[in-house]
Amino acid sequence: MKLSDAVIKAVKPGRQLQSFPDGRNLHFVCQTNGSKWWKVRYRFAGKENTLSLGSYPQVGLKKAREKHLAIRLLLDDGINPSQDRQEKKQQQAMAAENSFRAVALKWHETWSVGKDPSNARRILRRLELNVFNQIGSKPINSITAPMLVAMVKKIESGENSPLEIAKRAYSTCGQIFRFAVAHGICERNPAADVKISDVVRNKPVVHRARIDAKDLPELLRKVDAYDTQFGGGELTKLAMQLMTLTFLRTSELIQARWEEIDLKNKEWRIPAARMKMKDPHIVHLTTQAVKLFERLKEISGGRQLVFPSEKPLKSMSNNTILFALYRMGYRGRMTGHGFRGLASTILHEQGYEHAHIELQLAHSDRDGVSAAYNFATYLPKRAVMMQDWANYLDGIKVGADVINLKRAS
Repeated sequence: MKLSDAVIKAVKPGRQLQSFPDGRNLHFVCQTNGSKWWKVRYRFAGKENTLSLGSYPQVGLKKAREKHLAIRLLLDDGINPSQDRQEKKQQQAMAAENSFRAVALKWHETWSVGKDPSNARRILRRLELNVFNQIGSKPINSITAPMLVAMVKKIESGENSPLEIAKRAYSTCGQIFRFAVAHGICERNPAADVKISDVVRNKPVVHRARIDAKDLPELLRKVDAYDTQFGGGELTKLAMQLMTLTFLRTSELIQARWEEIDLKNKEWRIPAARMKMKDPHIVHLTTQAVKLFERLKEISGGRQLVFPSEKPLKSMSNNTILFALYRMGYRGRMTGHGFRGLASTILHEQGYEHAHIELQLAHSDRDGVSAAYNFATYLPKRAVMMQDWANYLDGIKVGADVINLKRAS
């Protein structure tokens, strides 16, 4: 006689184990402690076997019958249901071990060796927030290019610079797949099938405010007078003066450490961890820059940081230079980044080599200057160019009729 939901619900534990048949060797079992579960008996290769189909009420009557039918179908095909279950468990365990998240963590462990710890944490955090929640649990060899596209689209529709996050997440996924291919975990890299530019819109070009070249002499004179005429601090003045001479980004300049500065050899060697493009960078220190550093040594030479703030171990704020420009009347007209743009424009106009300028600016797009970027490439010629630039600034600052810089040979 077939069981019913009403009969099953009415079963109470007794003094001994109770078994209620539902037909064709499917049984509902109630133990003396009140636990209830399903089992099925079957014969395979002449031996009798018993297989549990789950506990009640998690597995109800309908579900138990479905599982029972699946077992009978396996037997009809000559498959041992118990062995089939074990193999599926092994496959699931392997899938979990080779899930995208598991492989990504293995990649990160290898990749992060020698990297800046804060950058390594940032990469992992980006994966956790934007990637793992979408494809992290999937076996890595089951992930397709359309799945990655869908992931990127979802990131792009979010908040807080989603376009940049989407691009970086996709790039990191490509690195993870290459790692997986190299270690035999999957056969191919689906991220290589689609370019990120095919998926997301291009980021609008934002031109940072900067003055015209004709207004540069006046700005230079105001910078020199920042601490006497505009009520600013000498440290800020020196930072702006160095910014005009070094072509550095604001953060790269203000986080300078004395251990990076070699006044004897007139070099500033910035480690990769501090550069935007994560490549080491060399700045030739002109005669004018050396004098500024000598004054800075009198002010902050006893600290690790060249431009310390009032807080211990903290550098000058990113906004310090911007607010100094505001104080001098350049709000909306000039930013710290504007000094880089002016140097690039004027040096290009004066005929200096594009490669020398781009390398000194440490731009991300080096236009094939070097297949494998070497931070010392063209260093002697870059040094000549930078000294020419410093001399040019001195000339226009005092009102000299400077038309051409000395051309770099």
